[in-house]
Amino acid sequence: MDSFSEPYTRLGDDISIDEVRQKGKWHPSLGRVLHVCHYLPITATLNTRPGVPSPPATPPVKPVDSPLDDHATQTAAWTLTSRYGHAAMISGIRSLASTHEQLIIGWTGDIASPTQGETISSASVSEEDREALEKALMVYHPKESDPDDDRKTIYVPVWLDDKVAHGHYDGYCKQTLWPLFHYLLWQDVATEYASADSHYPYYESANAAFSRKIAEVYQPGDLIWVHDYHLLLVPKLVREAIPDATVGLFVHTPFPSSEVFRCLPRRKEILDGMLGANLVCFQTYSYSRHFNSTCIRVCGYESTSRGIDVEGHVTAVMHCPVGVDAERVGRDIMRPGIQPKLEALRTLYENKKIIVGRDKLDVVKGVLQKLRAFEKLLQDYPEWIGSVVMIQVTSPALTDSPKLERIVSELVAHINGEYGSLDFIPVHHYHQTLKKDEFYALLSVADLAVITPLRDGMNTTSMEFVIAQEKTNKSPSVLSEFMGISKNMEDALLVNPWNLGDVAAAINQATAHQSLYKVVTTHTSHTWAAVLVKMLLGVMGGQGQARRTPYVPREELMGRYEKAGKRLFLFDYDGTLAPIVKTPSMAIPSQPTLEALTLLSADPKNIVYIISGRDGEFLEQHLGHLENVGFSAEHGGFVRERGTKEWTNFTESLDMSWMEEVGEVFRYYTERTTGSHIEMKKSSITWHYRSADPEWGLFQCRQCQDLLENNLAHKRPIEVLVGKKNLEVRPIARILYQNPDAEFIFCAGDDKTDEDMFRALHLFPSGSTKATMEAPLSVTLIDGEGAPPVDLAIAPEAVFTTAVGHSSKRTLASWHVTTPQEIVDHMLDLVKGVGEGTRSSL
Repeated sequence: MDSFSEPYTRLGDDISIDEVRQKGKWHPSLGRVLHVCHYLPITATLNTRPGVPSPPATPPVKPVDSPLDDHATQTAAWTLTSRYGHAAMISGIRSLASTHEQLIIGWTGDIASPTQGETISSASVSEEDREALEKALMVYHPKESDPDDDRKTIYVPVWLDDKVAHGHYDGYCKQTLWPLFHYLLWQDVATEYASADSHYPYYESANAAFSRKIAEVYQPGDLIWVHDYHLLLVPKLVREAIPDATVGLFVHTPFPSSEVFRCLPRRKEILDGMLGANLVCFQTYSYSRHFNSTCIRVCGYESTSRGIDVEGHVTAVMHCPVGVDAERVGRDIMRPGIQPKLEALRTLYENKKIIVGRDKLDVVKGVLQKLRAFEKLLQDYPEWIGSVVMIQVTSPALTDSPKLERIVSELVAHINGEYGSLDFIPVHHYHQTLKKDEFYALLSVADLAVITPLRDGMNTTSMEFVIAQEKTNKSPSVLSEFMGISKNMEDALLVNPWNLGDVAAAINQATAHQSLYKVVTTHTSHTWAAVLVKMLLGVMGGQGQARRTPYVPREELMGRYEKAGKRLFLFDYDGTLAPIVKTPSMAIPSQPTLEALTLLSADPKNIVYIISGRDGEFLEQHLGHLENVGFSAEHGGFVRERGTKEWTNFTESLDMSWMEEVGEVFRYYTERTTGSHIEMKKSSITWHYRSADPEWGLFQCRQCQDLLENNLAHKRPIEVLVGKKNLEVRPIARILYQNPDAEFIFCAGDDKTDEDMFRALHLFPSGSTKATMEAPLSVTLIDGEGAPPVDLAIAPEAVFTTAVGHSSKRTLASWHVTTPQEIVDHMLDLVKGVGEGTRSSL
């Protein structure tokens, strides 16, 4: 499907909140929901300073220009009020409180002082006051909450050192990540001395503090939702602390293309942090597509139908749009203070069409482009001069930009000077935060809303405008196609904000009302929150919560090893004894690996084989000095028994003419896949595409695999194997038949080509404890036909098939370890543990 025509939402997203809350879809026994946000939706004021007696409590003063109708919760030590911002996210979270117990975990924010405009250092807040804040938060109940909710939302504060908090938020978040996610590089928004990496240690420290707090309050069964780009390292940190945790990550901002994201110095750390989640969710399909592409292109990870695969841990990637709290906005618009202001605006701009814009004064909000488009309207359609006004409200941005403010003011003055007169001012610019009554009066009276950011995740003004207009003019909207919400607002006039002529033409023709009301009131912040939980539960239900491979049991492994009279070890090489590297020839064994193999093979009870797709020359070069280790090269095509230097060729009796046919196919795809190459071995042939464009290489691999399997494999004694960035064709071979008296088997591998070993070691029919093995092809080729079946001495519990990777990795292995180093550690534990046990018994 063309990615740009992908629907904005999926089937089932338009369910009502009540449907999601039904028993069976989301039952309370599933645990609490832990929402992890950058800061709590609460402003905390410490009523006392250290060492100073507490003054008499005074009633909180309601600021006249506050955008919220607030009420305060006050204790002897603290005054708590609602924090302005992220209203849609917070209302969505709170809407779930009637169904589930919830925790909102967040930074306290700067601690306010009773003296207006001053703050108190977090380091000076005593432990007693910190405990008092936690108690005050337990009784805090925001005005927006439904008083009928029978469940309580608990607020959990995260305390950060002031330097860390501001280095994290004002530094790395606002100077590096936020510009990057909005297609700006840091040098575009900062001074020439700015560094993309200077604040990263603060970002890392803050994320670590959040993960520690999560680990403190976590209970088995909890769902953890991490919100936004401030906390992208948290999912991985939580995964390391709580391996079985169910973690979701929702990114509220846009996510850039891979070509932009790859400029970030800490790109791998950020992506790996995000991929610690079970589910990563974005506002739109295009953002999720960019994330997938970035993981593949920048980090080289594989994408499957289930998500991004990182060493066996699969992270699902989805999208789900955030809406506004339509019910609350609908109530606010009916407030008695709005109608007088609305009538005053109508009188002031009588007989004129009113165009409204409300944006932060930020480079990505497109205020300059909007004003130039309005100038283009007056220039191309002079009939509008004198009969249309633009009211542009700009609220202060998170990072002040005096230069941008000056340019906007100069452009406004230019337009008014060029097209205005004594009785007509075309542009009215107000750089201030409006009171709620004024804001909704302005939205209600407008004849057109022009909201044209250059890049935006979700823009609430566009949706609030639609709701405000339902009771008045039902006026249309001109929206930027670069807004995350634009795919869901297709009845609006969508424009490219850089094309001033098109924006001017859209303003000129926007005369009909678009039926957006149903969209805005259906996809609300409440349904967003419900769908998020539903999606995360769905992912966990389909993942192998499905089947998690348990970690290899050390004590049982040791016990079986000590009791066995003969032990068989089968190791893959790449990804098992040595980590995967971009250049295969650089995958050399480490010193601990060589030590472990030497000690393990020195025990006469142990038979150690390395079974690899590598050719014999590579194995001889790096491991050939290990005389007591047997080698199976090219996945069994060639074998060197332990104690010898001679290699046995199991393919001599086979017709190998197929290699030329396969080579011809591989050459065809190599010519058409830049960066790929062919590796010819004596008994197999491999096509590598690790250095090719990852998406094109994978596509070509699938095409080549399909061609080989459908046209060649069934005619010849070969099988086609897809490994890590390679496609291999080889004859079938087996080893176990030659060691039927083994009483302990440890077999370790890491990728799809090793599943063949695990499959061969599924020896026991269901319910049986005895196994018999027929002579495999590798035996009959040497000894001739008629080799008898053999009875195996092994017990089912003594076979340890072990996959290297995450516990959720799909594998036929019975156990898992996470990294190749853990395989080496287990080998050393076995030989050293037995040695110590022998010495202690003497």
